Amino acid sequence: MEERRLGPVVGLGTWNTFGGDIELARDVVGAAWAGGTRFFDSSPMYGKAESSLAAALDGRRDEAKVATKIWAPTVEQGREQFERQVEWFGRVDVEQVHNLVSWPDHLEWFEAESGAGRIDHIGVTHYSPLAFGDVAEALAGRRFTTVQLPLNPYERAAERHLLPLAEEMDVRVIVMRPFGEGELLARSPDPEELEPLAEFGVETWAQALLKWVLSDSRVDVVIPGTRNPLHAAQNALAGSPPWFGPAERGFVERLAG
Repeated sequence: MEERRLGPVVGLGTWNTFGGDIELARDVVGAAWAGGTRFFDSSPMYGKAESSLAAALDGRRDEAKVATKIWAPTVEQGREQFERQVEWFGRVDVEQVHNLVSWPDHLEWFEAESGAGRIDHIGVTHYSPLAFGDVAEALAGRRFTTVQLPLNPYERAAERHLLPLAEEMDVRVIVMRPFGEGELLARSPDPEELEPLAEFGVETWAQALLKWVLSDSRVDVVIPGTRNPLHAAQNALAGSPPWFGPAERGFVERLAG
């Protein structure tokens, strides 16, 4: 993953997007790529999204950053998932323990694979604030270098403890659910209400939400998911400065209601 000083990044998530539809994956990934996206997140939990993503990245893999996950109760199952990932991607730039499942068991072999050059960054994820105490405990060992968590104007629990902890430990932050699983997009403000954000390059409500996330200096990557190539291209543009200050972030929060 790029160092924080190189700037925030809009990636592409693959949860509930193209699944096993390779042609759709190529269309969505191609549009995101044209917009500047180079970071892609997946998981064995997402149906056939990993294999579709691999096909869509054919010819682009060397320039891409692939983050995926191990979602397995046993080391044996986790290693089987990893070997498939290596077949698809050649290596894994960010390997994450999905939702903390058996994380102490997986961590040791993650580190061995990292030492062998097949994993770059080791991370942990969870979607629920009820598990954030467990995430903090996992990070406290200083063996994880990334954490993936939800953050949007509706879901801000991570701001209270996990984001300060990640900053203290120099852990890279990947944000999932920037649209609140679609709830925020369903309540999109009128286009004229976004006019005060035009000078920040914002043309859509989705871009406003993505820039709201990335304007928190503790966040490195945000991974919106979409099945729509146009939306993938538009979302990618939110990864460019200028960034929101407190006033603009507050404005987005008020629009979100």
